Amino acid sequence: MTRQITKDLIYDAVPANAFHLMIDPERYGRRSDAFDQIIAATHGHFWDPLDTRYIDFNTPFNLDTDIIIPEFLVPSLKTDLVNDRLQGRDRVRFVNQVARWIMSTILHGEQGALSLSASLCHVLRDPGAQEYAANQTREEARHVTAFSKYIQVRWGTPLPAGPTLANLLGDIVNAPEVYKKIIGMQMLVEGLAMGAFATLFNLSADPLLVKLTQLTMTDEAFHHRFGKVWADRTIPHLSKEEHDVVEDWAVECFQTLLFNLINPEQMKSVYAEFDLDWQEVTDALVDVFTDNERRREMQESTNIFRVLIKTLLRSGIITERTRSYYAAYVDMDELTAEEGDMVGYAIADEGIEFLKTINFGSNASYLSSAAE
Repeated sequence: MTRQITKDLIYDAVPANAFHLMIDPERYGRRSDAFDQIIAATHGHFWDPLDTRYIDFNTPFNLDTDIIIPEFLVPSLKTDLVNDRLQGRDRVRFVNQVARWIMSTILHGEQGALSLSASLCHVLRDPGAQEYAANQTREEARHVTAFSKYIQVRWGTPLPAGPTLANLLGDIVNAPEVYKKIIGMQMLVEGLAMGAFATLFNLSADPLLVKLTQLTMTDEAFHHRFGKVWADRTIPHLSKEEHDVVEDWAVECFQTLLFNLINPEQMKSVYAEFDLDWQEVTDALVDVFTDNERRREMQESTNIFRVLIKTLLRSGIITERTRSYYAAYVDMDELTAEEGDMVGYAIADEGIEFLKTINFGSNASYLSSAAE
């Protein structure tokens, strides 16, 4: 049986096949105002990926001579196997194919977020929470449109989803438990996206991708906040047994992302294109990408996995029970003491200021900051 862990009625859920509960006359009058501010702010950070006032997909970029992402974001280039074999134009093409795989992965993640948000509309009993989910569904749909368009103009078609991401997204989208959906998508996958978008915004040489990531972050900052509201209203009220269940699910999702998301097996079609055996690349990476190297990289504030740990820690999900697991990769004391907003909020706020000039001109002073 489905085990819902509901500590606040705004997250109360019904079975997905129990539509008759959604048309209970008394339900309509029990609308929470918990998400009204986020819903109202939607009008201010609206953007249309097919309107050149917001983003112009005709922005040129030469894939034959220029790389979209810097080489140090491609782990396999740290190995002698790949580094020595790929030079000149082949190296440029390889880095851009890795970028294509990353963009395809983001696209599949956006589709997962779209499907998950729609699934929440079927189960959230509170009309306000349901409206928020419908609102996010609309925003995720424009992300799917935008990243599809970006991949189309740069490469033509996306690459298939790696099995790890496909399976994880399927588990989260199809999970009947609301807590699994919110932790898996709103906190971890959305947190992963914020870290990835911040990295691409700061480091990509493609001005079109820089603009696209910032516009997407103006939405994602609010989506991430939905998960924070859940954590604030749920985590402090869990029993020890319930907290263990939530904490274990978070570890399971984190482990899946950490150890498999950039595993060469997930992008073996890219390696095959350059006559590289993904298993040989895996063996080569083991020699250079040690736990010490992984830990060193996680000290960077925009490292996507560091962002995930910070999200879980700030939400109260991580306790002494699992703290040592995450401490293998980051300094947990340093992370606990760290102040400031989550990675990407400042970038999102700058993007919102840009959108306000299009959507409202000088009449948008009411719009809340993404970081509030």
